[in-house]
Amino acid sequence: MENTYCVIMAGGIGSRFWPMSTTEKPKQFLDVLGVGKSLLRQTYERLLPVCPPENILVVTNEAYKSLVAQDIPEMLEEHILCEPMRRNTAPCIAFASYKIKAINPNATILVCPSDHLVLKEEAFTNTMKLAVEQARNNDSLVTLGIKPNRPDTGYGYIQFIEENTHPDERVKKVKTFTEKPSLEIAQQFLESGDFYWNSGIFIFNVQTIINSFDEHLHDMHILFSEGIGNFYSEGEKSFILKTFQQCPNISIDYGVMEKSKSVDVVLADFGWSDLGTWGSLNEQLKKDADGNAVVGKNVNLHDSKDCIIHMHGNQTAVIQGLEDYIVVFANNTLLISKKEKEQDIKGFVNQLKLKK
Repeated sequence: MENTYCVIMAGGIGSRFWPMSTTEKPKQFLDVLGVGKSLLRQTYERLLPVCPPENILVVTNEAYKSLVAQDIPEMLEEHILCEPMRRNTAPCIAFASYKIKAINPNATILVCPSDHLVLKEEAFTNTMKLAVEQARNNDSLVTLGIKPNRPDTGYGYIQFIEENTHPDERVKKVKTFTEKPSLEIAQQFLESGDFYWNSGIFIFNVQTIINSFDEHLHDMHILFSEGIGNFYSEGEKSFILKTFQQCPNISIDYGVMEKSKSVDVVLADFGWSDLGTWGSLNEQLKKDADGNAVVGKNVNLHDSKDCIIHMHGNQTAVIQGLEDYIVVFANNTLLISKKEKEQDIKGFVNQLKLKK
């Protein structure tokens, strides 16, 4: 385990979870499930059976450094990697990978988001160990695929090759990636059986990912390679600022994974949800007799069904005659939206920012 490192990505703003998730305190720092722990803290504890605590790093925005330290007080300050600006997941993963390479060229790195839900912890641990073993012993990039249970248009999809060359039937070769298909195509993917959701969890040997940056995002590779001597020094912060200013805004999926010819997927089943939207949270909440998922002490429903109601604090709400709606009150803001239009919430937030 000493050569296993885990990188938690915690820099997002969770705009689709607005208004509970805000720029000042995004969803990864919130206890959205009411279990007494933030999503980030749950992610950290979930990784401890896979990785030594001293090998866990968090990449976040500079503005959230104190929130990370508050949620994980035992983490070394040098393991909270602060991005000076948002540049998507490729620069985020490059930052962590090149820094880890500077101290351990034999590292195997597991990268995961900070805001996922996992219901089967033991199955998660077993799957991670298999994925780490596959990445450590092969010159390939590894991702996790989640079996879809509905034609969701909010996820990316991975198509795998059915022919099995690995002794564990869960390990497959990736054929194609498809990002957020239309409903019709998503339905076809579901029916085919050889498409899985892209979980956004990646595993690779440190040299393999650096070689992949060199091949597919060469300019970014040059930028980070020039600063190897700056990591773990007083010059790191200024180097990272200069580097991020020159990095493109690009995801690891588009920049590397979809271009690589050597990607494996480990088919997983550990009760996963990315909790990316109110709809995904709705699946995890208990329902009343009319199918309403209600969070809040003083919510009174009349002639309403299949709604998501989330009232922060002790706010009182009386709701009558709604069906398939999202109603959220948090941070002095009220959201009322049709469930089928929840993918538009991010756009609503952007419009509000422009007006302000």
